[in-house]
Amino acid sequence: MPISVFELFKIGVGPSSSHTVGPMQAAHDYLQELRDRHLVGDVARITVKLFGSLSSTGIGHGTDRAVIMGLMGERPDSINPEVIAGDIDTLLETRQLLLGREQPVRYIWDEDMQFHDERLEYHPNAMSIHAFSQNGEMLYENTYYSIGGGFVVDHVQATSGLPPVDDVALPYNFDTAVELLSLCKQHNMRISELMMANELVWRSEQDVRDRLWNIWKAMCDCIDQGLTNEGILPGGLNVKRRARKLHQRLQQVEQDPCLIASTFSAMEWVNIFALAVNEENAAGGRMVTAPTNGAAGIIPAVLHYYMKFQPGACERDAVDFLLTAGAIGILCKKNASISGAEVGCQGEVGSACAMAAAGLAEVMGGTPEQVENAAEIGLEHNLGLTCDPVGGLVQVPCIERNAIATVKAINAAQLGLRGDGQHFISLDKVIRTMRDTGRDMQDKYKETSKGGLAVNTIEC
Repeated sequence: MPISVFELFKIGVGPSSSHTVGPMQAAHDYLQELRDRHLVGDVARITVKLFGSLSSTGIGHGTDRAVIMGLMGERPDSINPEVIAGDIDTLLETRQLLLGREQPVRYIWDEDMQFHDERLEYHPNAMSIHAFSQNGEMLYENTYYSIGGGFVVDHVQATSGLPPVDDVALPYNFDTAVELLSLCKQHNMRISELMMANELVWRSEQDVRDRLWNIWKAMCDCIDQGLTNEGILPGGLNVKRRARKLHQRLQQVEQDPCLIASTFSAMEWVNIFALAVNEENAAGGRMVTAPTNGAAGIIPAVLHYYMKFQPGACERDAVDFLLTAGAIGILCKKNASISGAEVGCQGEVGSACAMAAAGLAEVMGGTPEQVENAAEIGLEHNLGLTCDPVGGLVQVPCIERNAIATVKAINAAQLGLRGDGQHFISLDKVIRTMRDTGRDMQDKYKETSKGGLAVNTIEC
């Protein structure tokens, strides 16, 4: 199935692409089905069932609230995050869900929002929604799978094996890094150029550039918000925001000419940018999946550092960076997964680290082979990374993990650029290893908060 770069970079809300953005979109899709079937006016009751990972960490990730907002007609790319708390409070008080903002429906939270440990076969992130008439008749039900990065498929799409509606023919289709490099060599193209040519099957070049620039501006807005806001993150862990104070401190420190101080300064800048994004994500702010919310700080931090400090950096660089990063994200998604519930955090932070490393190598003038090498280094050294969020919240260790991976991405790009593109292990083999490692990983380490740091945190 052809994947557009805009499927990897989507504007949404925090704290999770698979547990918040995806479920909200799924509920909105369900509402649209009710509208298409002219059933909205007949609905008297709605029930929601969350399964597997959506059930295990759904409350901490805001899955339950996201589903409700989707049923009210909100979409993750357009919702104002500030309305969520008020709308949920009104529902809890009135016991009425305003379906599509038009049809009042009975909704008793403790009865109609149901959490099940059962893991459905297709994917661990599963949910089903049921609509009933006044006399209890089932009007419509469907099951949805949030498969990572905000991607959603319903039961029919997951089980039918039918080709997708948008199954277009790309001029330079690739399923592996070997194919990608071969196409670049055959047509004398950079990876960003090849990706742009593929995007043109969906929209004009100017539209692609405008949309990617808007994605970049949304990333910058998120960083700015993270550098402005302070206080305690929601959820009960009492995690303090750090980005604003660190940013203020860094701006006040005089530049030290010694080498180690310069190195520390560079690391501090990218750390702060990543922390800013992921603190905003944890607070439920407006985000860009990159390729997921849990790993959303890495690509913006690396690109922001480049755009801020590289002389002559321009809009074209931001576009080329995101196009190239998208190519690597497509490979990870096609051949493994970008879902923490499926393969652990290696699929989220690992993929994002590889994407950022590739994007940076591209705009720094790397050859396609050097870009592929940078991506391989970035992913290889995140293999086996588990997803074990404390309290089911995208805070500990997720926020710091993005900062660490940001520095790692820059290092991977540097190593790739210092080589000739030839290396021992290919990106394809590392992606395959990520897939196999994810399959071998126990479920308690895959976004269920039943293992790892999530159960070994010492409470004072």
